[in-house]
Amino acid sequence: MDPTTLRFALTHEWVHQDGDVITVGISDFAVKELTDLVYIDLPSVGATIEQGETFGEVESVKAVSDLYAPVSGEVVEVNESLPDNLQDLSDDPYGKGWVAKFRIADGTDLDELMDYAAYQKHCSEA
Repeated sequence: MDPTTLRFALTHEWVHQDGDVITVGISDFAVKELTDLVYIDLPSVGATIEQGETFGEVESVKAVSDLYAPVSGEVVEVNESLPDNLQDLSDDPYGKGWVAKFRIADGTDLDELMDYAAYQKHCSEA
């Protein structure tokens, strides 16, 4: 996916919307900050997650980082190959490294999330 078409949370998750389903991953910036990834904990399919809640975690040799839901919704799919192929997250965070898909809750507005330019500015100030 082209990151310029995505929306971003302050906590470095990205979102791609396709109808009422969003694909969620973590940004290239976050992956590079974490460096050597060793583990990912994915949410359970069917779980209902509220915006801002933790839905998983990524562990590297230097830190454990929570994954936060950028919107409220139900987990409808997870990237089951990701725990055994963490290199996909490092090499292709906007493609093969996606984390989960959510069916977004009614009334959800992605406009609260940053566009790519605003996210780049946020990262440069971090």
